[in-house]
Amino acid sequence: MTDAPRQRDVDLIVLGGGPAGASAAFTAAKAGLAVALVDPRRFPRDKLCGGGLTGRSMRLYRDIFGNDMPPVPLARRDAIAFHAFGEDLGIDRDAPPLHLGMRFSFDHALVEQALRAGAIDFTGQSGTLDPDAGTIALGGCQLRTPLIVAADGVNSPTARQLFGAAFDHRTIGFALEVELPEPAPDAPLRIDFGAADWGYGWHFPKPSGVTIGVGGVHSRNADMKGALHRYLETLGVRGTSRIKGQFLPFGAFRSVPGRGRVLLAGDAAGLVDPITGEGIAHAMLSGAEAARACIEALAQGAPDRALPIYRKRIAPIHTALRHASRLRPILFRESLRPAFLRSFRESRTLRREYLAMLDGQTDYGPIMRRMALRLPGFALRALRGG
Repeated sequence: MTDAPRQRDVDLIVLGGGPAGASAAFTAAKAGLAVALVDPRRFPRDKLCGGGLTGRSMRLYRDIFGNDMPPVPLARRDAIAFHAFGEDLGIDRDAPPLHLGMRFSFDHALVEQALRAGAIDFTGQSGTLDPDAGTIALGGCQLRTPLIVAADGVNSPTARQLFGAAFDHRTIGFALEVELPEPAPDAPLRIDFGAADWGYGWHFPKPSGVTIGVGGVHSRNADMKGALHRYLETLGVRGTSRIKGQFLPFGAFRSVPGRGRVLLAGDAAGLVDPITGEGIAHAMLSGAEAARACIEALAQGAPDRALPIYRKRIAPIHTALRHASRLRPILFRESLRPAFLRSFRESRTLRREYLAMLDGQTDYGPIMRRMALRLPGFALRALRGG
């Protein structure tokens, strides 16, 4: 006869220990909730990501975790080299600073902060989730909760349970990257629009090496490995190490980020910018807002209100992603490419607005208005969503 699993009641279960899950667990635990942080992996763990922390990401980190800087090695860059479709668009040497680091150390630091805030450590454990019952069986323990924040990544098992699929294969992005151990202390950060079809390439120098990758819409890139090898040749890189791959939810977000008492955050909710590829800032913000929605709903004694509250809280992220999705065809559609290249090369104002948007000082609105003034009527219709 097998003993029944021991049951433990908590206020919130957070699935996933990346930036979204760690931010949710930290925010909820700091507010006094009993929070279980569940992840099948132990931290530190490897993660495909350029590892670029924009000004937006750094401010959100400070706002959520209360520290000026994450306690991990970071390389600061305030020079960005832009290239597009084989053309050199110049270097901005006084750009708002970006900080570049390794995700295995960054994510580990966030998880450690969440655990120090009081989150209960269930990392390194996987189990069977019943989203309707609010339970998850982990070995000999069954956790029960009124609310769940699922921040379990782009391949989210929770999203598959709720919606039948973690993402839409027609719109999902895909990325490949390699890490080189040789440091590049003086190299600028480099972004190459068009290194993959409807995508970009990146060259990110870090304290202990360089991360190089390409990413784009998966359905448009039958040979992403070929795109990566061509990009490496462009950079003069040979003899690379292991290639890593990962799906990227390029702006195909879920307008209703969850169901019932389950809230999706970060990549699981599709919150990645389809132009810049930024996901860390949206992950941290959505995780924190999911936790705040849970805190508010539980305080009202109405856990069913958590999802509507959360949806309202992250509406600005959805608006920004909609704007980016409207702007993306102007960047990548071949017929509009010459106008975009000319505008980005010649308009210092447009470049500064792009950098300000990347830094989190503004949103896509000014960029869209600037492009509307410079591009023909077909592009105007694209900007307006027509």
